[in-house]
Amino acid sequence: MKTSMLALAAATSFVAYAPSALAEERAAADDASTSEEQANPKKPDTSFSVGEIVVTARGMAGSTNNVLTSVDRLGGDVAQDADVDNVYELIGQMPGILVTDFNQGTTNGKFSMRGFNGEGNINAVKLLIDGIPSNSNSGNMPYIDMVFPLNIAGIEVVRGTSDPRYGLHAIAGSANILTRSGGTFLDARASVGSYDTYEGQLVAGLERGNLTQNYQIAYRSSDGYRDHGDTERFSLSGKWGLTLGEDVKLGAIARYYDADAEEPGYLTFADSRANPRMTNAYNVSDGDTRTMQQYAVTADVSFSSDLDWSSMAYYNRLRDDRYVKYSVGASQQRRLTEEDHYGVSSALHWHSAISGVPFMFEAGGNIEWQDNRSARWLAVERVPTSQTRDQQFDLSVGGVYVQANIEPADWLRITPAYRIDWVGGNFSNLLNNTTAPINDYGSIDQPKLSVAVFPADGVTLYGNWGKTFQIGLGSGAYLIPPRQVDLAPSINEGWELGAKYQLGDTVEGRVAYWQQSATGEIARKLNDPLGDFENVGGTDREGIDVQLRLKPTAELSVWGALSWQKAVIAVPTPGAPQLAGNELSHTPRWLWSGGIEYAPVEPLTLSLTGRGQSSYYLTTANAEGKWGDLAVFDASVAYRLSETLELGLAVKNLAGSYYEYVWWDGAQTLHSPANGRNVTASARLRF
Repeated sequence: MKTSMLALAAATSFVAYAPSALAEERAAADDASTSEEQANPKKPDTSFSVGEIVVTARGMAGSTNNVLTSVDRLGGDVAQDADVDNVYELIGQMPGILVTDFNQGTTNGKFSMRGFNGEGNINAVKLLIDGIPSNSNSGNMPYIDMVFPLNIAGIEVVRGTSDPRYGLHAIAGSANILTRSGGTFLDARASVGSYDTYEGQLVAGLERGNLTQNYQIAYRSSDGYRDHGDTERFSLSGKWGLTLGEDVKLGAIARYYDADAEEPGYLTFADSRANPRMTNAYNVSDGDTRTMQQYAVTADVSFSSDLDWSSMAYYNRLRDDRYVKYSVGASQQRRLTEEDHYGVSSALHWHSAISGVPFMFEAGGNIEWQDNRSARWLAVERVPTSQTRDQQFDLSVGGVYVQANIEPADWLRITPAYRIDWVGGNFSNLLNNTTAPINDYGSIDQPKLSVAVFPADGVTLYGNWGKTFQIGLGSGAYLIPPRQVDLAPSINEGWELGAKYQLGDTVEGRVAYWQQSATGEIARKLNDPLGDFENVGGTDREGIDVQLRLKPTAELSVWGALSWQKAVIAVPTPGAPQLAGNELSHTPRWLWSGGIEYAPVEPLTLSLTGRGQSSYYLTTANAEGKWGDLAVFDASVAYRLSETLELGLAVKNLAGSYYEYVWWDGAQTLHSPANGRNVTASARLRF
């Protein structure tokens, strides 16, 4: 199977990723007489924005502009001044995003959406950094920690099942973090805060002739809100771009990250209420060291104003060594993860008009090879006593897609698409010297269709339908005895109806109703020695997203979002018929977020943001009560003393509310209290 995947990569050099820098430059340089702009007098807009969005790219290869589904964007102005422990908290400010905050050292948390949780047993969001696929084998998001806020140019979240650009992990959508590119500047930010927290970030750009260079160096140290919560994080990155003539640009990206952290562990209910900042005596040696590397080379070619080609090759490296003990009666575990992922991607985009009908065609594909090791030991105070897992497994996943945009009338756009993925790989259990092949998933077909109607300026009505897929991850992807039958992929089928209205910069609003159903949903058994999986059954998810942004004056901006969602087991597995109709774990019904920004005088900016959620069940049995509701508000003030210097003060968890992450260990609830009220002072220098 691996040979066939290599052949696929050689025969098909198409795949999508973030809009190329070359496309951005050409878009800025081209005037309004280009054939695409003539052919598209109106543009459908299904996006919702928080912060200032700088739009420089037209709809070329791999662009989200070609996707007609709910898209959310966070501006670089919001990201760069943020005081957050981790970047996933930034994404949590965006509409309809669920943040799961474990608050356990490097295993800090993640975000999810569309009725999926962030527990790690089902990971449904494709993460990209500058278009580089950045999920681990399990679908988790460790690479997100490589990016610090000051280097973020914007964040783009695409929801639903109708986007054909990505296959693996894109069950409910994707998120792309775009870092700063081009320009000549020096930007530094230093902060000091509660819990002996210190952070320094430096971002620089140098643009000379046809060469651009961008660099980031960042360091963060904190004792943490809870005892035994010390962390140290270091990140270093560089981006280089070389333009050859007007039509070719080559690029390179390199990132390095190192972290060392203690873990405060989980508390019983009684201890979490009596002393939320405590740690358990048995967690004294828990902690983690993690290093990550990410490299990519890119090539972008504009053959003409109508034909564009973008390609990328990348390499991700993850090394994680963790010691963890979950409860007093459990053994400490050493968990070693070693992953090397390689991939290539490319997209070819052509737009023109056929018999007077504007038409766009895009062909793409990608392939990723993974070399993974997962090993575990029982340990006492970081001294391993016996090994319980030693697995080596390779995985190759590749797919191709085609997509078209057809505009038979100036008020209508129709976007059919089709994606097919294939999977290969082998598994070795090094403890007993046994091997197993990959499940024969066959070709995974994913038809998609989107339609947008824009009857008036500022109004877009849209609908979409599509299929995405889930395969077993870790050992769950392989035909390991006693399993004798190949596991079929879980197919997610979803649809959405939405309406977007925008009146200049004054009003922006969007409402959408969506549904998503899955066959044979697969969940990893997180603490299983073999890393096995369980079949959740057929699931149904549905929800409503409402978003509104108002800017009544130049000094005042207000935005808010409210989401209702429901995720249930529709068809339980034969062994658990009693679960029919039960809610999936850790999935709150309600999510909300919002903010106010007010600049009464030019150098002063005041802001207040908030987010919250309702409670959730801890397991699909729905028998352990509901936990995890929260309402948290943050306030900040920024004062710009000059064009160069800006001072800031932020108070997070303004009301000092208690909130937490909770899970069920089979006998009791275990709790990880979140940070209490905390204060950060910062200074930012820009040259």
